[in-house]
Amino acid sequence: MKFSEQLHGKLQPIWRQNHDHPFVKGIADGTLDPEKFRFYMVQDYLYLIQYAKVFALGAVKADDLQTMGKFAALLDGTLNEEMSLHRQYAARFGISEEELETAKPSPITLAYTHYMLHAAQNGTLAEVIAAVLPCAWSYWEIGKELHRVPGAADHELYGEWINMYASEEFGQMAQWCIDLLDEHTVGKSEAELAKLEEIFLNTTRFEYMFWDMAYNGVMWPGDV
Repeated sequence: MKFSEQLHGKLQPIWRQNHDHPFVKGIADGTLDPEKFRFYMVQDYLYLIQYAKVFALGAVKADDLQTMGKFAALLDGTLNEEMSLHRQYAARFGISEEELETAKPSPITLAYTHYMLHAAQNGTLAEVIAAVLPCAWSYWEIGKELHRVPGAADHELYGEWINMYASEEFGQMAQWCIDLLDEHTVGKSEAELAKLEEIFLNTTRFEYMFWDMAYNGVMWPGDV
């Protein structure tokens, strides 16, 4: 069994918590308060800036030109395509570019991105992939799952979000990361695999915490 399949099977109870979070369920049935999604959009924008840096570290740690090129393309796509679309989509919720650029990260956004960057900067290429993969993989699965909900993909506010993450293009990116993890875990020791599992588990947990943060509008204690 491939390492990605082992992880996916072993962590299903935790994985499913992300799919079943009220924020995700609210997107599915269209009942999510737009203010909650607005909060999410701002924090997700800040997250994407740091997420792109992990792709840059992937290019640095890659040991062949093809992998370097793919990570460079993901970096470029995130910075110059996904974030541009994000700004356009945010405008529909009354979020200006100035607000996005001057926003401060929540404690969870800060902790999640710092953990990803720490794992990527201090680890192997496999550890870079393990840190970044739960976001891409879970969003792809959530997108596909919500796309199957009658009417969800046509919702005036959330349909575009669902269609983006259910898309073939996004799925190809997620699958490439999955395949790369499997490629770089062949022959690794049990200790090395355990470390990768821990990183993957932690960023999966952070995914849940990010949904929860957005649903509850959590910022720093004492902030108004």
